[in-house]
Amino acid sequence: MAFNIGMDGKGNRILLVLFIGVLMGALDISIVSPALPAIKSFFQVNTRILIWVFNVYLISYLIGAPFMAKLSDRSGRRRIYIFNIVLFGLGSLITAFSFNFNVLLLGRIIQGFGAGGIFPVASAFIGDTIAPEKRGAAFGTIGSVFGLAFIIGPILAGILLLFSWRWLFIINIPIAIILIALSLLILPQTKLKKPAPFDYAGMGILAVALTALAYGLNSININNLLLGLKALEVPIIIAIGLILLIILYFVEQRVKDPIIHVNLFKSRQFFLSMILALGIGLAQAGIIFIPTLAILEFNFGISIASFTLLPLVVTTVIGAPLFGFILDKRGSRFVIIIASIFLTIGLFLLSFFSANNLIMFLISGAIIGFGLSGILGAPLRYIVLNEAPIKDRAASQGLLSINTSFGQIIGAALLGAIITSQGSNISGYYTSYTFLAIVAFIMFILSLRLKGRAEEFKNR
Repeated sequence: MAFNIGMDGKGNRILLVLFIGVLMGALDISIVSPALPAIKSFFQVNTRILIWVFNVYLISYLIGAPFMAKLSDRSGRRRIYIFNIVLFGLGSLITAFSFNFNVLLLGRIIQGFGAGGIFPVASAFIGDTIAPEKRGAAFGTIGSVFGLAFIIGPILAGILLLFSWRWLFIINIPIAIILIALSLLILPQTKLKKPAPFDYAGMGILAVALTALAYGLNSININNLLLGLKALEVPIIIAIGLILLIILYFVEQRVKDPIIHVNLFKSRQFFLSMILALGIGLAQAGIIFIPTLAILEFNFGISIASFTLLPLVVTTVIGAPLFGFILDKRGSRFVIIIASIFLTIGLFLLSFFSANNLIMFLISGAIIGFGLSGILGAPLRYIVLNEAPIKDRAASQGLLSINTSFGQIIGAALLGAIITSQGSNISGYYTSYTFLAIVAFIMFILSLRLKGRAEEFKNR
């Protein structure tokens, strides 16, 4: 991965440090899945308990994103970026040497809390240190990390699992130490004016709301949706989360330095970016079902089926920096329109033309990856960076991360419900991708309402 995107040497070095940090966090998502069977066997837990290895990480990530992002706006980017790396390394250490399952979950909570701040703080750093005409390329380079992680993660996991599942977490520790040293040497120190009192009430309400929504949505029984919803606790918990978000809206209007600046939603550009983030999260959720569909459609084994994601991942890695360069020339509206067209076409082809046709199955995956890369990496973060005040850059990036993550959670629940409603057979999977194609087309319609190049560049 080249870091010479037309910036000076200092800018390229800053981007390299940010890239490594985001890659470390992204790898943790793709590298843990292969370790679950070994963790399950080691601690002798059932599958229902095992899933909390992911759930606690997700919930703490959702809480960490706005909290750490806000801290970086108040206390300086470098300090909080390093703090996030320290937390991630500490969580990895606790997880790696956990002697029981509860200690492992504690390590995962700390990991998630640190990881939640890495991407939004890195995005805010780009806004602070990279010239406006180069930000698209920088965001694109950082955005390619997630595709790269999906390639490296399973391979690295396969090698490390030959020794022990613990090595999947031990490997983070030296990387974190090196990254801390590089951050101290390369990242510039930022000093902001003395801020208003911290918004503890807003942060508390947001944390409880996010926890309730994430827990409630993850508790829905996909295999028996009606039974899952009849379990009274699930709709009550989700309702509590939604009510708290409404309360948060009114609370944040009264605070001098809120966790979430609700007035930003009055900007059509900002509001559309948040809706598009939910949409791209829904589309991302669809990726996890592709290998299962390949197993049903082509009678592949589990290992072979996982390789059907390779075209999607490769085009994501290629597309993210490419769209980033185009973004600097043509603006976010142009990029999102083109990317949403690719996403719609790819999902449409997968839905209607890939049955019994492996070549079309792989081609549609490649087109989907290209579409995802054009929206997920650079343009949405570019929009939010332009719309948010400088003092709230990281906080607004954190909000974007939350919306994308919730899109993934909601998408997994919705797609699982669609698949289950049709007996978990092949038709259910194709119906779910038809639904996602409609979502992608709606994203295309919404992208037409974004600011044009001249208006957007004027406000950078």
